[in-house]
Amino acid sequence: MWMEVGPLSEHGRLPLLAPAELAEAQRVLQERIVGGKRAGQPFQASTADGRLLGPFNALLYTPELGLAVQEVGEQLRFSGTLPARLRELVILTVGADSVYEWYAHSRVARTVGVTEAELEALAAGGTPETCDSREAVAIEVAKALPGEVDAACYRRARAEFSEAELVELSVLAGYYRLLAGILATFAVPAPR
Repeated sequence: MWMEVGPLSEHGRLPLLAPAELAEAQRVLQERIVGGKRAGQPFQASTADGRLLGPFNALLYTPELGLAVQEVGEQLRFSGTLPARLRELVILTVGADSVYEWYAHSRVARTVGVTEAELEALAAGGTPETCDSREAVAIEVAKALPGEVDAACYRRARAEFSEAELVELSVLAGYYRLLAGILATFAVPAPR
């Protein structure tokens, strides 16, 4: 049974940390997020006064861990080997039930060629009919995780992906499930 625990503001359960109030380690993390490769994304990641939104506000509460999480995400998004469209299809597959993740990555997905019809299929838990074989098997693997990827699914995945690509795909799905868990724990909404 769902029970509301803790105060819920328009930004979720955690207060948004103001840049002027951050300790040094928190400032370093904030700068890596807003001044790094994530800058200029097609979604709102901070308030007008510089407070971080989404999962990154929560990560400021544990800046050393937050820095490691941020670096994994930056590597996956901006230096990974998977095509951008495939990457976003996987992110939206694992993040379909996360309000903020869907808000942010549906916008990113549109910039890499994901259509409205494809977004609707993903939001409904399906695989868009327009996906090529690599995209379809990537979505299949993402849906199987964090459970077991059965032998037939693994064979299909290995027919489409190298071992290194399949490791990256698994880490990508796991990373965005991690973020979805943070967002769910702290009831982080999409910006209004």
